[in-house]
Amino acid sequence: MYLEYYQLKEAPFNVTPDPRFLFFSSQHREAFELLRYGIEQRRGFIVLTGEVGSGKTTLTRAILASLPANVRAALVLNPLVTATQLLRAILRDLGCEATSRDRLQLIGQLNAFLLRESAAGRNIAVILDEAQDLTTDILEQLRLLSNLETDQQKLLQLVLVGQPELHTRLAQPELRPLRQRILVRCELRALTLEEVGQYLAFRLEVAGAPEPRLFDDAAVQLLHEHAAGLPRVINALADRALLAGYVARAPRITRAEAERAVQDLGTWT
Repeated sequence: MYLEYYQLKEAPFNVTPDPRFLFFSSQHREAFELLRYGIEQRRGFIVLTGEVGSGKTTLTRAILASLPANVRAALVLNPLVTATQLLRAILRDLGCEATSRDRLQLIGQLNAFLLRESAAGRNIAVILDEAQDLTTDILEQLRLLSNLETDQQKLLQLVLVGQPELHTRLAQPELRPLRQRILVRCELRALTLEEVGQYLAFRLEVAGAPEPRLFDDAAVQLLHEHAAGLPRVINALADRALLAGYVARAPRITRAEAERAVQDLGTWT
């Protein structure tokens, strides 16, 4: 409804993880570069954490889209699996048909695949989302997978992506051997007030807005306060504020439209 009114080519605040809309705050840029470095330089275990709605999934999709041609990646979205199911899921995402339901045979199949890929100059990465929900058995299985290596390099790069509770999981005494293998860590924090203004303008610009600074300072401040700097909540509020602006035929989004968005979504965000 508001797209034509504000001369937008597409919705600027969808909650889907479209890499085109990834806003590189200083911390997002750092996390992006660290994860790219960890994968490309074969650092083995890599951990990315952040609050719900901080942009982890969008960042992960952007990394997948930016990896060089010699890197193949598997993305595991469901952490509630057994160790055997995990192995089968990894093989499937890498284009291999699992030949067994026996865990040791699956590890052997994966190792053979990794050796072939390494010999061909290719690097393999597995990204596991919602990693805070992984069981101790699964995490131990991942540690064992990190043993797959040659004399020169790791054959498999494992990226654990999760909420801050992942730190608590990894701090358990029985996971100390895994914890010691994590060589790259990064964290996404909430956006600052200045970054929220930049974030809104960036997404509007990507969506084709002729004037990206569509939200005035008072509106930006209110959205920052209510969303606590979390991009997912900012998206929901900004989308509703644009709708309120369309209904009011407002040329810019002011505090009045932002307040309407907060009122409409306050109990849901």
